[in-house]
Amino acid sequence: MTDKIILPEHIGIIMDGNGRWAKKRGLPRNMGHKKGAEVFEKISRHCRDLGIKYLTVYAFSTENWKRPKEEIDGIMNLMRSYLKNMQKAAGDHIAVRFIGDRTPFDEDIKALIEEAENADIGEVITTVQIALNYGGRDEITHAVKEIAKKAAEGSLSPEDITEDMISANLYSASPEADLIIRPSGEERLSNFLLWESAYSEFVFMDVLWPDFTEKDLDAAIEEYSKRNRRFGGV
Repeated sequence: MTDKIILPEHIGIIMDGNGRWAKKRGLPRNMGHKKGAEVFEKISRHCRDLGIKYLTVYAFSTENWKRPKEEIDGIMNLMRSYLKNMQKAAGDHIAVRFIGDRTPFDEDIKALIEEAENADIGEVITTVQIALNYGGRDEITHAVKEIAKKAAEGSLSPEDITEDMISANLYSASPEADLIIRPSGEERLSNFLLWESAYSEFVFMDVLWPDFTEKDLDAAIEEYSKRNRRFGGV
Protein backbone atom coordinates (compact mmCIF):
# COMPACT_ATOMS: atom_id res chain seq x y z
CA MET A 1 0.00 0.00 0.00
CA THR A 2 1.07 3.61 -0.55
CA ASP A 3 2.08 5.94 2.26
CA LYS A 4 -1.07 8.07 1.88
CA ILE A 5 -3.50 5.29 2.77
CA ILE A 6 -6.06 6.18 5.44
CA LEU A 7 -6.47 3.19 7.73
CA PRO A 8 -9.94 2.40 9.07
CA GLU A 9 -10.08 1.98 12.84
CA HIS A 10 -12.62 -0.84 12.65
CA ILE A 11 -13.04 -3.32 9.80
CA GLY A 12 -15.90 -5.81 9.58
CA ILE A 13 -15.65 -8.83 7.29
CA ILE A 14 -18.44 -11.17 6.24
CA MET A 15 -16.47 -14.38 5.67
CA ASP A 16 -18.60 -15.76 2.86
CA GLY A 17 -18.10 -18.42 0.22
CA ASN A 18 -16.58 -21.36 2.12
CA GLY A 19 -19.21 -23.84 0.92
CA ARG A 20 -19.02 -22.70 -2.71
CA TRP A 21 -15.22 -22.90 -2.60
CA ALA A 22 -15.43 -26.53 -1.47
CA LYS A 23 -18.15 -27.41 -3.99
CA LYS A 24 -16.08 -26.05 -6.90
CA ARG A 25 -13.33 -28.48 -5.88
CA GLY A 26 -15.59 -31.47 -5.23
CA LEU A 27 -14.81 -31.32 -1.50
CA PRO A 28 -17.09 -31.56 1.58
CA ARG A 29 -18.37 -28.16 2.74
CA ASN A 30 -16.43 -28.46 6.00
CA MET A 31 -13.18 -28.44 4.03
CA GLY A 32 -14.17 -24.96 2.87
CA HIS A 33 -14.75 -23.89 6.47
CA LYS A 34 -11.33 -25.33 7.44
CA LYS A 35 -9.61 -23.35 4.70
CA GLY A 36 -11.65 -20.27 5.64
CA ALA A 37 -10.48 -20.58 9.26
CA GLU A 38 -6.86 -20.57 8.08
CA VAL A 39 -7.50 -17.43 6.04
CA PHE A 40 -9.14 -15.77 9.06
CA GLU A 41 -6.01 -16.29 11.16
CA LYS A 42 -3.80 -14.95 8.37
CA ILE A 43 -5.95 -11.85 7.84
CA SER A 44 -6.08 -11.22 11.60
CA ARG A 45 -2.30 -11.11 11.71
CA HIS A 46 -2.19 -8.82 8.68
CA CYS A 47 -4.60 -6.41 10.38
CA ARG A 48 -2.28 -6.38 13.38
CA ASP A 49 0.72 -5.68 11.16
CA LEU A 50 -1.14 -2.77 9.53
CA GLY A 51 -2.18 -1.36 12.90
CA ILE A 52 -5.96 -1.91 12.51
CA LYS A 53 -7.44 -1.50 15.99
CA TYR A 54 -10.58 -3.61 15.55
CA LEU A 55 -11.50 -6.47 13.25
CA THR A 56 -14.95 -8.06 13.50
CA VAL A 57 -15.60 -11.23 11.51
CA TYR A 58 -18.92 -12.94 10.87
CA ALA A 59 -18.21 -16.56 11.81
CA PHE A 60 -21.63 -18.08 12.59
CA SER A 61 -24.96 -16.32 12.36
CA THR A 62 -28.19 -16.91 14.26
CA GLU A 63 -29.59 -18.24 10.96
CA ASN A 64 -26.76 -20.73 10.40
CA TRP A 65 -28.39 -23.23 12.80
CA LYS A 66 -30.63 -24.13 9.83
CA ARG A 67 -27.69 -25.80 8.10
CA PRO A 68 -27.15 -29.60 8.18
CA LYS A 69 -26.07 -30.94 11.57
CA GLU A 70 -22.87 -32.42 10.10
CA GLU A 71 -21.81 -29.00 8.84
CA ILE A 72 -22.65 -27.29 12.16
CA ASP A 73 -20.70 -29.94 14.08
CA GLY A 74 -17.73 -29.38 11.80
CA ILE A 75 -17.82 -25.62 12.40
CA MET A 76 -18.02 -26.13 16.17
CA ASN A 77 -15.03 -28.51 16.08
CA LEU A 78 -13.06 -25.95 14.08
CA MET A 79 -13.91 -23.40 16.75
CA ARG A 80 -12.70 -25.79 19.47
CA SER A 81 -9.43 -26.31 17.61
CA TYR A 82 -8.92 -22.56 17.16
CA LEU A 83 -9.62 -21.83 20.81
CA LYS A 84 -7.34 -24.61 22.06
CA ASN A 85 -4.51 -23.17 19.96
CA MET A 86 -5.00 -19.68 21.31
CA GLN A 87 -2.05 -20.05 23.71
CA LYS A 88 0.21 -20.15 20.65
CA ALA A 89 -0.88 -16.58 19.94
CA ALA A 90 0.75 -15.31 23.14
CA GLY A 91 2.88 -12.33 22.20
CA ASP A 92 0.95 -11.76 18.96
CA HIS A 93 -0.66 -8.65 20.49
CA ILE A 94 -4.10 -9.77 19.28
CA ALA A 95 -6.93 -9.77 21.81
CA VAL A 96 -9.94 -11.97 21.05
CA ARG A 97 -13.55 -11.26 21.98
CA PHE A 98 -16.73 -13.08 21.04
CA ILE A 99 -19.99 -11.28 20.30
CA GLY A 100 -23.37 -12.96 20.12
CA ASP A 101 -25.56 -15.19 22.26
CA ARG A 102 -23.44 -17.95 23.82
CA THR A 103 -26.24 -19.82 25.55
CA PRO A 104 -26.77 -22.56 22.89
CA PHE A 105 -23.13 -23.69 22.85
CA ASP A 106 -21.71 -26.73 24.61
CA GLU A 107 -20.14 -26.04 27.99
CA ASP A 108 -16.63 -26.83 26.79
CA ILE A 109 -16.89 -24.20 24.04
CA LYS A 110 -18.18 -21.63 26.54
CA ALA A 111 -15.22 -22.39 28.82
CA LEU A 112 -12.74 -22.12 25.95
CA ILE A 113 -14.26 -18.80 24.90
CA GLU A 114 -13.86 -17.44 28.41
CA GLU A 115 -10.24 -18.62 28.56
CA ALA A 116 -9.48 -16.97 25.21
CA GLU A 117 -11.01 -13.66 26.26
CA ASN A 118 -9.08 -13.66 29.53
CA ALA A 119 -5.74 -14.64 28.02
CA ASP A 120 -2.82 -12.33 28.77
CA ILE A 121 -1.44 -11.32 25.37
CA GLY A 122 0.52 -8.27 26.49
CA GLU A 123 0.14 -4.99 24.66
CA VAL A 124 -2.97 -5.08 22.46
CA ILE A 125 -2.54 -3.84 18.91
CA THR A 126 -5.65 -5.41 17.36
CA THR A 127 -8.86 -6.62 18.99
CA VAL A 128 -10.51 -9.36 16.94
CA GLN A 129 -14.23 -9.79 17.56
CA ILE A 130 -15.65 -13.11 16.40
CA ALA A 131 -19.38 -12.92 15.78
CA LEU A 132 -20.64 -16.34 16.88
CA ASN A 133 -24.36 -17.12 17.03
CA TYR A 134 -24.69 -13.47 16.13
CA GLY A 135 -27.35 -11.48 14.34
CA GLY A 136 -27.64 -7.72 14.05
CA ARG A 137 -31.34 -7.75 14.91
CA ASP A 138 -30.73 -10.08 17.85
CA GLU A 139 -28.00 -7.73 19.09
CA ILE A 140 -30.32 -4.72 19.00
CA THR A 141 -33.10 -6.74 20.66
CA HIS A 142 -30.66 -7.75 23.42
CA ALA A 143 -29.70 -4.10 23.99
CA VAL A 144 -33.35 -3.01 24.16
CA LYS A 145 -34.12 -5.75 26.70
CA GLU A 146 -31.20 -4.67 28.91
CA ILE A 147 -32.39 -1.07 28.85
CA ALA A 148 -36.01 -2.13 29.43
CA LYS A 149 -34.95 -4.01 32.60
CA LYS A 150 -33.49 -0.79 34.01
CA ALA A 151 -36.64 1.12 33.11
CA ALA A 152 -38.81 -1.54 34.78
CA GLU A 153 -36.68 -1.31 37.91
CA GLY A 154 -37.26 2.43 37.97
CA SER A 155 -33.58 3.31 37.62
CA LEU A 156 -34.08 4.73 34.14
CA SER A 157 -36.64 6.99 32.52
CA PRO A 158 -37.59 6.48 28.85
CA GLU A 159 -36.56 10.08 28.24
CA ASP A 160 -33.02 9.19 29.33
CA ILE A 161 -32.53 6.64 26.55
CA THR A 162 -29.98 7.79 23.99
CA GLU A 163 -28.14 6.32 21.02
CA ASP A 164 -25.01 6.12 23.17
CA MET A 165 -26.92 4.08 25.75
CA ILE A 166 -28.08 1.63 23.09
CA SER A 167 -24.52 1.35 21.76
CA ALA A 168 -23.23 0.64 25.26
CA ASN A 169 -25.62 -2.31 25.61
CA LEU A 170 -24.71 -4.02 22.34
CA TYR A 171 -22.69 -7.24 22.27
CA SER A 172 -19.88 -5.38 20.52
CA ALA A 173 -17.61 -3.13 22.56
CA SER A 174 -15.92 -1.55 19.55
CA PRO A 175 -16.46 1.77 17.75
CA GLU A 176 -18.81 1.74 14.77
CA ALA A 177 -17.42 -0.04 11.72
CA ASP A 178 -15.60 2.22 9.26
CA LEU A 179 -15.29 -0.41 6.54
CA ILE A 180 -17.26 -3.58 5.88
CA ILE A 181 -15.88 -6.06 3.37
CA ARG A 182 -17.90 -8.86 1.82
CA PRO A 183 -16.11 -11.27 -0.50
CA SER A 184 -17.85 -14.00 -2.55
CA GLY A 185 -19.67 -11.72 -4.99
CA GLU A 186 -22.73 -11.19 -2.75
CA GLU A 187 -23.79 -7.62 -2.02
CA ARG A 188 -25.80 -7.55 1.18
CA LEU A 189 -25.25 -7.22 4.94
CA SER A 190 -27.01 -10.47 5.92
CA ASN A 191 -27.88 -9.20 9.41
CA PHE A 192 -24.28 -8.20 10.25
CA LEU A 193 -23.48 -5.17 12.45
CA LEU A 194 -26.76 -3.45 11.60
CA TRP A 195 -26.43 -0.75 14.28
CA GLU A 196 -22.67 -0.34 13.91
CA SER A 197 -22.78 0.05 10.10
CA ALA A 198 -24.90 3.20 9.95
CA TYR A 199 -22.08 5.11 8.23
CA SER A 200 -19.82 2.28 7.13
CA GLU A 201 -18.17 2.19 3.74
CA PHE A 202 -18.86 -1.07 1.88
CA VAL A 203 -16.50 -2.96 -0.41
CA PHE A 204 -17.87 -6.02 -2.19
CA MET A 205 -15.33 -8.34 -3.80
CA ASP A 206 -15.75 -11.18 -6.27
CA VAL A 207 -13.46 -13.61 -4.45
CA LEU A 208 -14.52 -16.50 -2.24
CA TRP A 209 -13.34 -16.19 1.37
CA PRO A 210 -10.95 -19.19 1.28
CA ASP A 211 -9.15 -17.46 -1.63
CA PHE A 212 -9.03 -14.07 0.13
CA THR A 213 -5.47 -12.78 0.60
CA GLU A 214 -3.61 -9.95 2.30
CA LYS A 215 -3.52 -8.21 -1.09
CA ASP A 216 -7.33 -8.33 -1.23
CA LEU A 217 -7.50 -6.67 2.18
CA ASP A 218 -5.00 -4.05 1.07
CA ALA A 219 -7.09 -3.37 -2.05
CA ALA A 220 -10.25 -2.92 0.03
CA ILE A 221 -8.46 -0.48 2.36
CA GLU A 222 -7.13 1.46 -0.64
CA GLU A 223 -10.69 1.72 -1.98
CA TYR A 224 -11.86 2.90 1.46
CA SER A 225 -9.17 5.60 1.40
CA LYS A 226 -10.66 7.05 -1.78
CA ARG A 227 -14.11 7.51 -0.27
CA ASN A 228 -15.32 10.92 0.89
CA ARG A 229 -16.94 10.26 4.24
CA ARG A 230 -19.28 13.18 5.00
CA PHE A 231 -21.46 11.57 7.72
CA GLY A 232 -24.51 13.48 6.48
CA GLY A 233 -22.62 16.77 6.08
CA VAL A 234 -21.50 18.58 2.96
